[in-house]
Amino acid sequence: MAKKIFVAATMRNDGKTMLSLGLMSALRKRNLRVGFIKPVGQRYLEIDGHKVDEDSILAKEVFGLDDALADMSPIAVARGFTEEYIESGDFRPLQERIMASYARVAAGKDFVVIEGTGHAGVGSVFDLSNATVARMLDSKVVIVSQGGVGRPIDEVSLSSALFKLEGVDVIGTVINKILPAKYEKISHYLRLGLARKNMSLLGSLPYNDVLSNPTIDQIVEGLECEVLSGSDVLNRMVKNFFIGAMTPHQALSVIEPGSLLITPGDREDMILAAMMKQSLSDETMISGILLTGGIMPHASILDFLKKVNLPIMTTTMDTYRAASMIHDLTVKIRGTDRVKIGLAAEIIESYVNVDALLDLLN
Repeated sequence: MAKKIFVAATMRNDGKTMLSLGLMSALRKRNLRVGFIKPVGQRYLEIDGHKVDEDSILAKEVFGLDDALADMSPIAVARGFTEEYIESGDFRPLQERIMASYARVAAGKDFVVIEGTGHAGVGSVFDLSNATVARMLDSKVVIVSQGGVGRPIDEVSLSSALFKLEGVDVIGTVINKILPAKYEKISHYLRLGLARKNMSLLGSLPYNDVLSNPTIDQIVEGLECEVLSGSDVLNRMVKNFFIGAMTPHQALSVIEPGSLLITPGDREDMILAAMMKQSLSDETMISGILLTGGIMPHASILDFLKKVNLPIMTTTMDTYRAASMIHDLTVKIRGTDRVKIGLAAEIIESYVNVDALLDLLN
């Protein structure tokens, strides 16, 4: 029978997917046959008539899993799902679907990673909270949180209480996105503080901005931009962005490697300044240019930009709104993000005590 672990979190974007992928990589290095399932998903794509959670697609792509996507993502919460369930929903068919899918995924496996959705209570509205699903699958839980000392311990305690109400064993925690400058101090107090709550700290993960930076294609999708050029280099990472509301002289001092220029299309002086800075550097200074307000630069400048194979996008949004949306964008690892996938695996292997986790499951 396959061993299993349910990866939960205290909030969205805490690092469940990163931990799930990293664990799968670490377990495969130990010559274990590993499966993946996300019983309830919220962000999904339609594939072959099935609504499939994006994280299940990612796991299948990264590890070349043979399991059917419909089993790796048995329930995707589509628009109207919650309202329909409240009106006349029946818990039993949903439970049966999850149990049957899990059985197929677990067949022939040594280990199954089960990824939750949001915090412990997410899904309660249709009787499939993370805590309920973990109980159904008879799985122990590891909880991911992030931050300093007080906040993660408070949030882990709250989430753990809900799992315990369902009779589910929380075997440990992983705290993500710890500032490197405070890593040793925070890790020390986290270990002591969690021990006072009878919880094990299985890993302290340092913050890495590479994992938090979006790629151009994620910005295109998030803002629904039109791509004018550079469609074959949309996987470029955006490390920072600057707004074309300054003078070109000022812009030359703030442009750094991996910068995204956000500017109205008629700020041709800003566009040319950015391109000049790029021409003077051996590094890729400009990840892309987002033209706002539905305004296009002069045709000759646009032609020049296209010749250097630079991602150029346009949106009807004003500059401030576009910048705000990029700032608030939820960054998820994708199958094309090979650098991020490799980095996630390396961080989990280095900073999570995978062997201790396996011992606790025993």
